[in-house]
Amino acid sequence: MERHLDEELKNLNTDLLTMAALSEEAIHKSMEALKTRNKDLAKSVIENDQRVDELENKIEEHAIEILALFQPMAKDLRFITTGMRINTDLERIADLAVNISQRVLEIADMPHLKPLIDIPKLAENAKRMVKDAIDAFVKHDEEIAKNVILSDKESNQLRTLIMQELIHSYMAKDASTVTRAVPLLLITRDLERISDHASNIAEEVIYMIEAKFVKHHPEELKFLHKKTDNS
Repeated sequence: MERHLDEELKNLNTDLLTMAALSEEAIHKSMEALKTRNKDLAKSVIENDQRVDELENKIEEHAIEILALFQPMAKDLRFITTGMRINTDLERIADLAVNISQRVLEIADMPHLKPLIDIPKLAENAKRMVKDAIDAFVKHDEEIAKNVILSDKESNQLRTLIMQELIHSYMAKDASTVTRAVPLLLITRDLERISDHASNIAEEVIYMIEAKFVKHHPEELKFLHKKTDNS
């Protein structure tokens, strides 16, 4: 029975990593579509979202089945419940990439409002946070997870900078720029929300490793340490 549980947990982990890869790919393609005004690439992100949704359902159903059949305890239970929450965050990240792609389709045939400089910076930070959060999950490394959470501050700062520029330097000065600026505002918001979901994943990883909740309690981060037991 224990060996069977181990196999089920291994399969669940594999599906979660596939989900992470799909979500990361969606972010990358949506931003490439924005930078190159590639409508076909944007459409491919939107079309591929069905695969993400189907995998999310598969993971959730599998996790519930494991809980019902094996009634796991301690670290196995934390792994499963953490996996379920990460699954939800990854699906929402992919949804946000779809949102970005939809905005790309809106502005693809319009003249550029401004050179894309800070939005790609925000996207790179968001992508790095997602990748590192998944690395923390794979490696059971709370130090990586802590750094992901701390990186969210940079995304917040970039979001504020981009939004202020779009609103005050463009929309407020020239109403004709609104149709091009608003999609960029929405893309900025979505990228910052991707960062938030990456931070959520990192918090969930810390719970899985340390059995400690750090959500809404950032002061707890400095007290984390690696455990040597298997509880």
